[in-house]
Amino acid sequence: QAQLVESGGGLVQAGGSLRLSCAASGSINSKNVMGMGWYRQAPGQQRELVARINTSGGTNYADSVKFRFTISRDSAKNTVYLQMNSLKPEDTAVYYCAATALVDSSYRDYWGQGTQVTVSS
Repeated sequence: QAQLVESGGGLVQAGGSLRLSCAASGSINSKNVMGMGWYRQAPGQQRELVARINTSGGTNYADSVKFRFTISRDSAKNTVYLQMNSLKPEDTAVYYCAATALVDSSYRDYWGQGTQVTVSS
């Protein structure tokens, strides 16, 4: 059973910081994971990519979070992090961890349950 568990969400004032963590387990491991990332969805909006990181350490970010957010990984722990600095009210959303892994000879996408991030002005 593949599982992604997010943690670290909460309420923070504008300009503050939060660090999100996502631990992968089950079918997802360091040998079959292709990439991990963070997405977010605000009320009334579509889910959007926030940041992604591949097994080589390459990253990409949404323009709205570049230079403020940093995605990183700990391969030994099979965990990905999202350091969020200089938070803005516009960053308020449910943040979802996602992973792509080779399972049963197929590339599959997995999603966490999400963690709420609320930024007050």
